Amino acid sequence: MDKKLNVAVVGATGVVGSTFVKVLQEVKFPINNIYFFASAKSAGKKINFNGKTYEVEELTENSFDRDLDLALFSAGGDTSKKFAPIAASKGILVVDNSSAFRMDKEVALIVPEINSDDVKKYPSKIIANPNCSTIQSVLPLKVLDEKYKIKRIVYSTYQAVSGAGKKGLDDFERTMKGETPQCFAHPIFNNCLPHIDVFLDNGYTKEEEKMINETRKILGRGEDLKITATTVRVPVENSHSVSINLEFEKDFDLKQIYEDLKTVEGLVIMDDVKNNVYPIATKATGTDDVYVGRIRRDFSLPSGLNMWTVADNIRRGAASNAIFIARKYFGV
Repeated sequence: MDKKLNVAVVGATGVVGSTFVKVLQEVKFPINNIYFFASAKSAGKKINFNGKTYEVEELTENSFDRDLDLALFSAGGDTSKKFAPIAASKGILVVDNSSAFRMDKEVALIVPEINSDDVKKYPSKIIANPNCSTIQSVLPLKVLDEKYKIKRIVYSTYQAVSGAGKKGLDDFERTMKGETPQCFAHPIFNNCLPHIDVFLDNGYTKEEEKMINETRKILGRGEDLKITATTVRVPVENSHSVSINLEFEKDFDLKQIYEDLKTVEGLVIMDDVKNNVYPIATKATGTDDVYVGRIRRDFSLPSGLNMWTVADNIRRGAASNAIFIARKYFGV
């Protein structure tokens, strides 16, 4: 496709929005015109893009009354619920980073390396970007599910403060100085908080429920795939880590598991424990790959496997994944 696209970035001044701006330039996304939208509070701010300065516009119901091909949304669920359908109704492809549409039966939920063809199965012009922890978890799971059929998944996450946006990063700095937290329920400095998003009546958090439901949708599985999750905020600035415990229906050869994972685009194996090589947050930050290591049998089960994944939650878990979706969709 040689055509250059007209693109809108919604929530352009936020942590993920500013990363949209950065990644679009890095990948040389073919842009004809670009527009930046945010709340009234951020309207008027300046953004430099490809050597030109643009003024951020206030997002309104008329913002999409112009020639646009693509709208990248990262402005929160309420904003997406109101404005994404308006954009989609005008024939604009919306890639939404919030949780607003992820479980909508008419909306595709995409990790482009493993299920980009799912877009054809859903009628909506809105495509949902999965939860950051879900993205890095399912990338290695798809090929394993196809070969060995996963019976059960146990997720334990170690999620960076940047996952809560600027407020989370500010709280990390604030509580490091001994000040009172304003974003998290307790000081995040020197603590691990088993509390991401709100608690539900069943005792799980909304973040844990997201991982469970999104995994099933992306893998094309139902409630026969048993999943549990515990999501934890940790005092790390950027990049999430996830411990994944799997039980398969079929037995496996561990060497073949490595070969299977090598076939997955965007997945990098870092697993040489004799030399202390395994994925860590500082290595993942600033990159778009998902790193996997500590791959080993779970000897408490007949067909159990453990692995550890790490990825930059702002890039791979949000902005870059959304842009990869758009590139696949438009063939650019």
